[in-house]
Amino acid sequence: AAEAMTVFAVMTAGLFPLIHVGRFWHAYWLIPYPNSRFLWPNFKSPLVWDVFAITTYFTVSATFFFIGCIPDIAAARDRATGLRKKFYSVISLGWQGTDAQWHHFGNAYVFLAALATPLVLSVHSVVSLDFTAGILPGWHTTIFPPYFVAGAIFSGFAMVMTLLVIAREVLDLKEYVTLKHLENMNKIILATGMMVGYAYAMEFFIAQYSGNPYEAFVFINRATGDYAWAYWTMVLCNVVSPQVFWSRRLRRNVPLMFIISILVNIGMWFERFTIIATSLHHDFLPASWGYYTPTWVEVSIFAGTFGIFLTLFLLFAKYIPVIAIAEVKAILPAAQPHHHAHAAAHAPEHPQVQPTQTA
Repeated sequence: AAEAMTVFAVMTAGLFPLIHVGRFWHAYWLIPYPNSRFLWPNFKSPLVWDVFAITTYFTVSATFFFIGCIPDIAAARDRATGLRKKFYSVISLGWQGTDAQWHHFGNAYVFLAALATPLVLSVHSVVSLDFTAGILPGWHTTIFPPYFVAGAIFSGFAMVMTLLVIAREVLDLKEYVTLKHLENMNKIILATGMMVGYAYAMEFFIAQYSGNPYEAFVFINRATGDYAWAYWTMVLCNVVSPQVFWSRRLRRNVPLMFIISILVNIGMWFERFTIIATSLHHDFLPASWGYYTPTWVEVSIFAGTFGIFLTLFLLFAKYIPVIAIAEVKAILPAAQPHHHAHAAAHAPEHPQVQPTQTA
């Protein structure tokens, strides 16, 4: 479910550069490809950086997700009929579960996991450079790369928690997704939430310590200006609300963790809104000062992204197992090599029946 969520979220995020270039049918100009015009993308443009970050992240995440699904798709293929069986047969790539296939599967899965882990750091660092490469106060700061990485892990775990709690109840997965799993996720949400809170505090410190009046004004304006409501909503949702997870009893409270995950998602949206809006509405030019209010077009685009993401995730949950069947089988006691010997040693002793002799 987490890998599927990542793929669908990246697909949704990839729509925004296409929408904001205006003529999206010319968006392929951002991709470096041989052409008769002898034109090449401007690699100094943050828009090109976004294209590389999103396409790289999507390619690796989709490959990792698809390879992990192959054994489960093959299991569904063996039980399906008709057109669905043909479809599963094609995308299972001839999986038969032989020793050689499992060996290659394990090597490929570990390799992609090792590749995807540092990719999370690099991709979100590149996205943060879209802001830091500018000279606008509030954006031009060196804390953004680690700040964005911590925020990505923070919001990612919160989104997985939101979807997993619902799937756990609706699909009756309580024996597979236990309270221990959810509690460990809440610990990570608590830790990354404190990292994000530290970044919020350091932004104020750096702005004041630098002696730059423009930087200092931007951050004071965030907390006390026209958008103070958005800033303090961000702080309450991202920093204050996860603090309840210090209590073990509250960490294991399913309704509460669902509410906190929703609050974190809201807070991370307000974080992006605060970064963009508060830095732009009072920049260097008084002629461009103003109060930003989203139009119905922007609200519609934002609502549409929810529809796209949830539709893709629901289709995934309908046709592909939410939890990897192969991974669950691998950790069952019956799958362990010493299980049968252990079971035989602890089996109850049965009285031996003496054979009867007949005359």
